[in-house]
Amino acid sequence: MDSTKAIEFDHVTFSYDGVPAVKDISFAVEQGDFIALVGPNGGGKTTLLKLALGLLHPQKGSVRLWGQEVSRFRDWHKIAYVPQKVSVSDSQFPATVAEVVGHGEYRGVSLKGFWRHGVSPKVREALESLGLWQERDQRFNNLSVGQQQRVLLARAMVKRPPLLLLDEPTSAIDAAARARFYQLLEDFHESWHITVVLVSHDIGTVLKAVHKVACVDERLVFHGLPDQFPIESLPELYGLPVTPIEHHHPEAPKAG
Repeated sequence: MDSTKAIEFDHVTFSYDGVPAVKDISFAVEQGDFIALVGPNGGGKTTLLKLALGLLHPQKGSVRLWGQEVSRFRDWHKIAYVPQKVSVSDSQFPATVAEVVGHGEYRGVSLKGFWRHGVSPKVREALESLGLWQERDQRFNNLSVGQQQRVLLARAMVKRPPLLLLDEPTSAIDAAARARFYQLLEDFHESWHITVVLVSHDIGTVLKAVHKVACVDERLVFHGLPDQFPIESLPELYGLPVTPIEHHHPEAPKAG
């Protein structure tokens, strides 16, 4: 068992109703990586994330978490996930910001623990780290999209997971908010020594934010350092002229 590799994709193939999503993909996410999965729509980025979460099962090859087959993995409390979109249940759930974040501490022990009163030290720390302490008593569904994304990140981070997976977490927020969000991820990565895997279409910004990149278009196109990423291949990969643009916001306002 190789505990230095948080995720291993070993010759993984998966298809939806016979249509290939990923083909014979092999690479590893090392413990402590801050890596982005990039590529065109339908290239397999989200599929890889779902395979790592055990939501899908490879039709060929294997996926391992810290050396253990996903199908046999049981320590799911070590993994936090931030989805691409706020779900209907989240947006309609009549909970405060503090209550939503507090759900991140729940491990299925008891309803009493789930509905504990007050704000725990870990919840307060997560809220303060993301600039949400003043909004702790607001209803989640009354927040802006950017604020909701930060709440979901706080909920994921409240248990300080060794592995954080994010699927297009900045897709619904503006460029300034994206820059701040990536900086928050970098801060968490550095301060808490967590492994971060981020799915993103925002190539221009993400190449400046992460430490490694894996580009997939059904097959693995590139895996390595951002400054070695073959920018010249983007037009062919995406099927149209693509120019990565770095967003500069030296005095960007807070997300949301």
